Amino acid sequence: MGASRARCIAAASAAALLAATPPAHTAVIGTCTINVLSPGEMRANPAISRLGSKEAGGEPARVSIRTNSLVCYVLGLLDCYRISAPAPAGFLSAPAGGDSGVTFATSYRIGGGGDIAGNIRTEVFNGTYQVAIDLAAERASGVFPAGAYQAQVTVRCE
Repeated sequence: MGASRARCIAAASAAALLAATPPAHTAVIGTCTINVLSPGEMRANPAISRLGSKEAGGEPARVSIRTNSLVCYVLGLLDCYRISAPAPAGFLSAPAGGDSGVTFATSYRIGGGGDIAGNIRTEVFNGTYQVAIDLAAERASGVFPAGAYQAQVTVRCE
């Protein structure tokens, strides 16, 4: 067998070996699952300058968060998941002029505890947590125009 034919067979064998080698295995060291239990509802304050889920008749959004991290379990809260619910940049939909001069703020409560500012990341141990998320939109001046408003808060588990 010639040298060039031996190199071809060697190259083909190496290619076959690479194709037959299983992909590298990765270890999943944790999961975080967020399930939406109910959407929230914002209501206007009497001056119609603020829309919020904490206003009379409003409702917070509710989610269930289940965390499971092997690293968190082994290291004991040294590398666990953190949850947060930062405020959106704007409405998903609003009547004309409804987005003008509006600031948004969120807060959340874990398991009936106290309010936590939405941008604060709270470390949680493995388990299931019920979380209520409140959203408020406030106009710098004037009132919100009449119409339908829709906003979305992204709950994070990192």
